[in-house]
Amino acid sequence: MASGKEIRNKIKSVESTRKITKAMEMVAASKMRKAQDRMRAARPYSEKIRRVAGNLSHALTEYSHPFLEQRERIDGVGLIVVTSDKGLCGGLNTNVLRLALGHMKEWDAQGQRLKVTAIGTKGLGFMLRAGAEVISHVTGLGDSPHLERLIGPAKVQIDAYMNGDIDVVYLAYTRFINTMRQEPVIEQLLPLSGDLVGASTSNRWDYIYEPSTKTVIDDLLLRYLEAMLYQAVAENMASEQSARMVAMKSASDNAKSVIGELRLAYNKARQAAITTELTEIVSGAAAV
Repeated sequence: MASGKEIRNKIKSVESTRKITKAMEMVAASKMRKAQDRMRAARPYSEKIRRVAGNLSHALTEYSHPFLEQRERIDGVGLIVVTSDKGLCGGLNTNVLRLALGHMKEWDAQGQRLKVTAIGTKGLGFMLRAGAEVISHVTGLGDSPHLERLIGPAKVQIDAYMNGDIDVVYLAYTRFINTMRQEPVIEQLLPLSGDLVGASTSNRWDYIYEPSTKTVIDDLLLRYLEAMLYQAVAENMASEQSARMVAMKSASDNAKSVIGELRLAYNKARQAAITTELTEIVSGAAAV
């Protein structure tokens, strides 16, 4: 059995750790509320433009944008992976990276070359270790998404799609469901299809474009890509703070349990030492 001094040192160490995890839990809870408000505020716009863009893919128009054209053969795949910059958020990053890795193996088995854009330090490190071709990345986004920092790395994927280097672009991120549940998803970003975004396919849509068809469609699809990317990062940040709060609360609770067990062990060791000392005193008195 460990000595009383060793047990006291362990108790102090665990108590210090518990103070840190409790503080991180409170910080994450504060950031979580802000991240959730930001994410929920952006959802109506992203869902609406997603639906409009999906209806546009079925519209009767003389102008066909490359983002709307389904290619017969897929030789190259683009993947945008959204992860966090920091850890201590449970299995958040592990789950989305595991999902992405499963798709990467499928694409590799089909002979499709992969180009990756990593948003977040964790995803960048994983893709480099996995040997994937990382053509662009952005890290250090902070606690709120900034569209101007996301456009550059995403444009590399869009340019590769326009040049024919890749034929489809996917977006992998963690969707926020509630504080206790976050879901890793991979969605097809390009080419756009009404079937993928929940648009109605029962009829062919027709629109009146002003000032011109090309101007409206080009701007609309650009806004669509920006909205999808921003929303994915906002969802991932809300999921990150929620997962970190839950993980830190679990760590604090576990530390409290460990402290209780250590104190019980300390009391047992102290009682054993007292009993031993009394036994020695009684034995000495009896010998006299």
